[in-house]
Amino acid sequence: METYLLRKIAAQPVTAELFQPYGQVIMASEDGKPYGSEDAQLQLQNGTPRFYIMRLRDRGRKFHRITRHLRCTQCLGSLEGKDWWIGVAPPSEAALPNWEEVRIFQIPGNCFIKLEVGTWHAGPYFHHASVDFYNLELSDTNITDHDTCNLLEHFGVEFEIVQEAELVE
Repeated sequence: METYLLRKIAAQPVTAELFQPYGQVIMASEDGKPYGSEDAQLQLQNGTPRFYIMRLRDRGRKFHRITRHLRCTQCLGSLEGKDWWIGVAPPSEAALPNWEEVRIFQIPGNCFIKLEVGTWHAGPYFHHASVDFYNLELSDTNITDHDTCNLLEHFGVEFEIVQEAELVE
């Protein structure tokens, strides 16, 4: 039996500044506000955009797979105001992510995130039984632009999202 590292990481609250290396945090703005840098800066020109609601169930708090999309940005947000988590590593064109740079963010239910092209991401994860998410990507993202790394196979590591108090042993 091979051994592996279970790396426990506490989620940090998402802010525009902390999330900037991975994408954008998009909050509500008043109707009629002109387009600007606080709006999602989308890259969807490489195919047909797809906006849909995906239902996820029983996601848990552990992961050992991380994915990226090199042809488009991706936007995710929960419906019904439910909070959730996402693991991210910096965008890159390298074949594998830098697993030591994985960060976990807690996303509140009143905003959405835009993942930059090439951002490695795992999730969404949540403590609810199920959560509906709106998802904006390309119509074939999950078929032709879904580069996934199995962190257990390549690095012998799995991640677990924990509360800050659980890190003290």
